Parts: sequence; structure tokens; C-alpha cells
Amino acid sequence: MTSATTVPAVRLSGVTKDFGNVHAVRGVDLELQQGEIVAFLGPNGAGKTTTIDMVLGLSRPSTGEVSVLGLEPRQAIARGLVSAVMQTGGLLKDLTVRETVEYTASLFANTRPVDDVLDRAGIAGIAGRRVAKCSGGEQQRLRFAMALLSDPALLLLDEPTTGMDVEGRRAFWSAIRADAESGRTVLFATHYLEEADQYADRIVLISHGRIVADGTGSQIRALASGRTVRVTLPGADERVTDAIASLGGVDRVEVRGDTVLVHAKDSDTVARYLLTETDARDLEITAKGLEEAFLSLTGDAAHEEED
Repeated sequence: MTSATTVPAVRLSGVTKDFGNVHAVRGVDLELQQGEIVAFLGPNGAGKTTTIDMVLGLSRPSTGEVSVLGLEPRQAIARGLVSAVMQTGGLLKDLTVRETVEYTASLFANTRPVDDVLDRAGIAGIAGRRVAKCSGGEQQRLRFAMALLSDPALLLLDEPTTGMDVEGRRAFWSAIRADAESGRTVLFATHYLEEADQYADRIVLISHGRIVADGTGSQIRALASGRTVRVTLPGADERVTDAIASLGGVDRVEVRGDTVLVHAKDSDTVARYLLTETDARDLEITAKGLEEAFLSLTGDAAHEEED
């Protein structure tokens, strides 16, 4: 990787993108430092893909500026500083895994050794297998190997672990973490919220074309107010749930068999009531997770903007 460490890996300043009357991106300011692993999350139509397209130089902003390692996106791409791993496409089914990587390597003036990237992607053991015979997860790791050939300073990943089993995901993210420690920046979009929470240094949430949250997983979770009280309460009828719902600060009551879930801002009041006024047992109080924060911060995903 050839970039200077003093330059942000990605910088967007006042970026907007319009498609006729559709405002897909509405004033995004974002800066990623080199060596960061950043999850880019948002509901369908939030503006994720549009933003990533501008970072990749596939489209230009309507207003504002986008720079990658201090360069115009297309300049950074031309220098081999940026690679992307997309969820679908780009593979010739009749070639073997090794042939695919070798063919891709022939398109660059300088690349990392083929055996190196195959090993890094965890697919050296299937190098002789035809792409058509590879599972979805194996094909995704093949795309990852191809993206590593130019030794990019910035790696963009779209649903990178789709189709991978648990072991494959763990190995993939171990490789990503090792690369980040050497200075590579990784920006990934995913629907696996637990994956973002576990592996990203930062999580950026975008909704309706605007960034609504930016921070660590714990910081994002803290933005979702309230806690969840879970109890075992057999025979909880409408009278009981109505009484719980009428307590101050209760947002929602769910009954799942003998289990009652109470989502509330004041969990102490709920717990006190359940333990003194009902036959509830096995009470647990937990902070809201990333999924609740995601839903709270992004709101209704159904709107007119399209990725």
C-alpha cells in the first residue's frame, strides 16, 4: 500500500446526489482514517449504494466533494489504490479458482503473488476447483482474493460474508483485521448487524440520504433509549398486559408463550411491578441491542429514495 498515513482514506464533504426529483444523498459529511474498519449500515433505499458508487468514482456528486487518499476517486482507482468486493457477478464459471485469480492478475502491471492472495482469502485448498462448483461463500472469498491482488489501500465490501458458514466468516474477518492492522482501510455494507457490531471499529448509519449516527457499536447502542425486561409469566392475559402497558415509560409489551417482554424507558418501575404485583419469575433486564438502535435511528425504511 502506497498512501501517506496523514491523508484520510475517504473524505466526503457536503455531498449530495440527485436523480431528477429523487434526493438520494442529502448532504453527507464523512471522513475515514487509514486502518479503520467501518460498517456502513442503513435500510434499503437509504443511500448506501449511491454513496459507495461516488467513492468508487462510478458517479459524481450533484454537489460537494469526494476524495480517496487525497485524490479524485477515479485517480485512486487508476493507481490501484481501491478495490471492491461486490455481492454478485464478475466470475467466469468455467475457469478454476486459480485461473480466475491468474487472469485477473494479468490485468494489472504489478500484483501480489497469486498464491499469497489465495492463502489470505482462505481458498488455497480449492485452487483447482471450477468456479461453477464453488459454493456461494467460496465464490465470495474468491472475489476477496481478486480484490487483494493490487494490494489496495482502501477495500470496499458489499455484503462480504453472504453464503459463508460460521467458520468461513470467522476466518474472513480475521484476515480483514490483519490487513487493517497493516494500514488498509475497510468500508463494508452488511445486513448482519451482529457482524458490524463485532468486527467494525466504527458504525455509520445512514437513513433518507443523511448520516444519522456515527460511532462505536456501544455508542450506537446507547442512542437507543430504554431497556428490555424479560420475565416468565404463564397465563398473562390482556388484563395483565394492559396493566403493564399503563406503567410510566413502557413503550411496548410482547407475549411469547409464557414469556413476557416489556420494552421500557424505566425498567426499574416495570421490574418492581412485575415482582410485587404478579407471579412473574426469572426476571432479566437487558440494554437494547444494535438492532433496536438501528430501527430507532433509521425509522421507517419505506421512502422514496432509492439506492
